[in-house]
Amino acid sequence: MNFDFDAQVTAALFDNTGAVFALGDGSIRFEDRTRVEAHDGAVLCACVHPSGDGIVTGGDDGKVVWTRRDEDPVVLATAKNQWIDAIDASPASGLIAFSFGRTLSVIDPKEVGFRRDFQHERTVSGVAFEPKGRRIATSTYSGAALWYARIEKQQPVKLAWAGSHTGVAFSPDGAFVVTTMQDNQMHGWRIKDAKNLRMGGYPGKVRSMAFLANGQLMATSGAQGAVLWPFIGSNGPMGREATEIGYDDTTLVNLVSARADQGLLAAGLTDGRVWVAHPAAQGLNFVKAEKGPAIVALSLSPAVDKVAWADEDGSAGVLIL
Repeated sequence: MNFDFDAQVTAALFDNTGAVFALGDGSIRFEDRTRVEAHDGAVLCACVHPSGDGIVTGGDDGKVVWTRRDEDPVVLATAKNQWIDAIDASPASGLIAFSFGRTLSVIDPKEVGFRRDFQHERTVSGVAFEPKGRRIATSTYSGAALWYARIEKQQPVKLAWAGSHTGVAFSPDGAFVVTTMQDNQMHGWRIKDAKNLRMGGYPGKVRSMAFLANGQLMATSGAQGAVLWPFIGSNGPMGREATEIGYDDTTLVNLVSARADQGLLAAGLTDGRVWVAHPAAQGLNFVKAEKGPAIVALSLSPAVDKVAWADEDGSAGVLIL
């Protein structure tokens, strides 16, 4: 199934109805071609709603909006005269976290009026819930911060490392926090003792990361192939070398997607191709073999039986694996 959107795609996701695309013109497009106007402006970030029904988006109109296929969009929160820069949701706790400027906000869609706002010294670039949904990590300049989602007055645990951190993720076991950086590198910390994990050597900027194989591997973009870091045991990747699959010196992996409980990895390339592979097996399956504009949105379905992709010219597709 192919689409030709008249705006750039911000995100490709899967809710419980199928693939969902969030667009730069403020609209949400579903796999069955249903279109919903969600924002007065561009969608800047998106995640699946904690219930799995529809997606939650942040826009340059300062709104956080819940969009479902057969319902009117619902504004869940606003940030006056601000852009919503990053967003995440937790199926475990039902909470939604988003950032604007130097502020991290947490809301509970089931509890009207519940909101927590946490201030940072610098702009918040990324947010991520731990697997249990009780804590949130944020990325910012000079490191990351850990917050308890529901506690109103608190001081965060600060994880320091010089430089601009652009995105953040928890490992599936909740033991590690990893950030992408403005430089061609990543960084991580073991939470229990704030031990640093240095993860460098990339030829390009790392735009995405994804855990797979029951959390034993973390895949990243930013190189000629997908870079795989081992996360086995209490030390994670400390003292271990990364491996690489799908190496091709004519292009770079721009995005990766995986599911933590599955072993399949998807990669979107700067030359417009998309492949899937099992890291333990040999060979790549090019599910989109024709070259074209760079892939800018990519997602594997929860059952890893479909992949949704979009390129920088607004072409998109849903492929059955």
